[in-house]
Amino acid sequence: MAKIKPSKGAPYARILGVGGYRPTRVVPNEVILETIDSSDEWIRSRSGIETRHWAGPEETVAAMSIEASGKAIADAGIDASQIGAVVVSTVSHFAQTPAVATEIADKLGTDKAAAFDISAGCAGFGYGLTLAKGMVVEGSAEYVLVIGVERLSDLTDLEDRATAFLFGDGAGAVVVGPSQEPAIGPTVWGSEGDKSETIKQTVTWDRFHIGDVTELPLDSKGNIKFPAITQEGQAVFRWAVFEMAKVAQQALDAAGITPDELDVFIPHQANVRIIDSMVKTLKLPEHVTVARDIRTTGNTSAASIPLAMERLLATGEAKSGDTALVIGFGAGLVFAATVVTLP
Repeated sequence: MAKIKPSKGAPYARILGVGGYRPTRVVPNEVILETIDSSDEWIRSRSGIETRHWAGPEETVAAMSIEASGKAIADAGIDASQIGAVVVSTVSHFAQTPAVATEIADKLGTDKAAAFDISAGCAGFGYGLTLAKGMVVEGSAEYVLVIGVERLSDLTDLEDRATAFLFGDGAGAVVVGPSQEPAIGPTVWGSEGDKSETIKQTVTWDRFHIGDVTELPLDSKGNIKFPAITQEGQAVFRWAVFEMAKVAQQALDAAGITPDELDVFIPHQANVRIIDSMVKTLKLPEHVTVARDIRTTGNTSAASIPLAMERLLATGEAKSGDTALVIGFGAGLVFAATVVTLP
């Protein structure tokens, strides 16, 4: 029987560089209040959000990704031609095929890098990071570009009081490459499909395509609403606060890190109250820097963790070499948590 030659990769993997892109348009809560019956005080108290960024016509999923990726590649100190794979996590690229990752890989100047999209909602960055780590260690790519990108303003129902204020647009990217020591811990990830109805698209694409107004939601003017993201807020809140704190603790345990040894906590930017509750449940010490990028960025789903990471490093609130716990959770319901060394 023929024997397959074993692959040879790096002993370990690490994040080498990070980059982010936020659209130029900043949208305050006052704009959201034009279409829902609420108040700035209510939005801030319920979510912590003060402003968010919405993309313009030229700020496409691909364009934002390319901007963020260019910064990450430069931060990693490598050339785009060295990227062996591009992994894009998004739920808001509206072309079913081809994957937007292929366009991004080409325009960045990679040398025919493997490129594909994944759909894992707000846990997508963690999923992509885990895949990248595996590729580097297995040897199928020396450097992997992981991108989380969303134009959630395209999937927001501005008349839905429960979600109109939540979502923002943007892209975050990291370069994962070889390391001589562990710098990305074991991933604790999974799914709870029995809870899939708590966060979902209001109407599937095939139902929207039919255009039968008797079965599709209408806006205040009687027009068919474009499919949007909806959620059962209280159910999601309870799940995130109680179940995701357990997952975060499992990721710390898997990495052999105690809360006292942690420098930074970067959770998915879903809601400030969820973040604060997780900090309390995990009993994180006061010295741990906690990302609360949601205040000015909103919920950007797959982009939220790399965007928050990039801002913490840019502002000096976190520094290179810090030990960070990252956790994403959302539609599916899916989740992914790991401990990383910051680039």
